[in-house]
Amino acid sequence: MTAITLEVPDELASRISAVRDRLPDLISTVLESGSRTSQGLKAAAMHPAYREMMDFLASSPSPQQIIDFKISDKTQDRLADLLDKNREEGLTPGESTELDVYELVQHSMIRLKTRARQTLF
Repeated sequence: MTAITLEVPDELASRISAVRDRLPDLISTVLESGSRTSQGLKAAAMHPAYREMMDFLASSPSPQQIIDFKISDKTQDRLADLLDKNREEGLTPGESTELDVYELVQHSMIRLKTRARQTLF
């Protein structure tokens, strides 16, 4: 095993001392979690619904255009297919991630539409 020396604040040092025997496992878990999060964000950025939302927002839409925004029919059809498959037989991990991206886009747009309505009314 490799020894590593770190300089950390005193408060953190006392917290590290309490978990010293588990430190290698904790560091490994944090590093793996960061990698999964990064991969998930990359996958989300490549997703059609996410790209549609980002392209729309990059066009500097008015509050009314934000309220009126809808994902394309093709993307809505894919979402319907995923929801049907989820009810009937379950999703693969990739499809589950895809459904999570739809949820993220929907949640983001709901919040944006709420703010847009506040500016209009």
